[in-house]
Amino acid sequence: MTPFSWEPELLLLGVTVVLGGTALYKFKKSQNKTMSSPVVICHSALLCLWGAYCFSSLSIFWGWTLFSMVCCFSLAYSSSQEMLPVDGKAVLITGGDSGIGHALTKYLDELGFTVFVGVLNEKGPGAEALKKSCSKRTSVFQMDITNPAQIKEVQAQIAEKVKHTGLWAVINNAGILGTLADGELLPMSVYRQCMDVNFFGAVEVTKAFLPLLRKSKGRFVNVSSMAGIVPMKLFSAYCSSKAALTMFSGVMRLELKKWGIKVILIHPAGFRTNIGGTTERWMKEENDILENVSPDVLEDYGRDYLRSSTWATHQELNESPTDFSPLFRDVLHGILCKNPSALYTAGVVSYLFICLISFFPVSVFDYVALKIFYSSPLPKALT
Repeated sequence: MTPFSWEPELLLLGVTVVLGGTALYKFKKSQNKTMSSPVVICHSALLCLWGAYCFSSLSIFWGWTLFSMVCCFSLAYSSSQEMLPVDGKAVLITGGDSGIGHALTKYLDELGFTVFVGVLNEKGPGAEALKKSCSKRTSVFQMDITNPAQIKEVQAQIAEKVKHTGLWAVINNAGILGTLADGELLPMSVYRQCMDVNFFGAVEVTKAFLPLLRKSKGRFVNVSSMAGIVPMKLFSAYCSSKAALTMFSGVMRLELKKWGIKVILIHPAGFRTNIGGTTERWMKEENDILENVSPDVLEDYGRDYLRSSTWATHQELNESPTDFSPLFRDVLHGILCKNPSALYTAGVVSYLFICLISFFPVSVFDYVALKIFYSSPLPKALT
């Protein structure tokens, strides 16, 4: 062996260090706005462990080759995940009166976006709070998404405001939970109301603002729900409307590719908002069911079953997490990432249950769902 036989190995080691370091740096740089430090650390650790495995278990040639390939893939992925600058990009958010839409408006305003937010009541406390707390970049509009005339009016106003800068993103967030009860007990008016707001309203907004997004080659971000894929007891009206929105988003994603418009779908797990309503509203919904259900069906279920099942479910909803940050990170990534994901599952539970229903036998999912999702007593006729 010549005195300089170590030089090729040293060169390979140097190239490997450069590749690995560049991959880690690019990944950290591309994710620093949307991913938490533990995720970046986990990615770095996995890359280091893979490198250690390659060089400890394989020859220098194959170890260097495989590790370099992984670094190149990581670099390519990181490049596609780079974040665009905010630069005052204009976004529209529906359902800003309260809950997620209200908090998301403040969040994006603080980041420097120009925010147009539609509210159900322009004179209500939620709208007034946004006017006081947000910067002058945020504009509040009266926009009931079940009212085509209001949508058209807001579209015209926003088109006038963004004619030079363009509208970058539309976030279809507005939604309602509807009445909770067994599907057989729900009046048809509840199904129609959920579809009007959660599905037809989002479609109406999408169609109205598509011309503005076509100019900017921007994004639609549709906030659906885990319930759009995962069946949940007592949520038949809500699940059905969110499933319709989920499928609509998938179809539009394919159809709008030719225009350079990206469609992003978000399936959050449960977050605590006021969507569940108050005790007074629960009583009203209960009375509506009692007035519309036939006597024989009511006899089979029993009044006690109706209240004990639905009220317990509402109370469990009120125990959901109040931290919206996982959802906000996904929304921001969908808005600014050069190559955003088609689907985001905000909250660990959402991803786990989607995997459960997608990859396991139906019997397994049904067993878990019946044990976990809002357990309730049996109807009167079955006790």
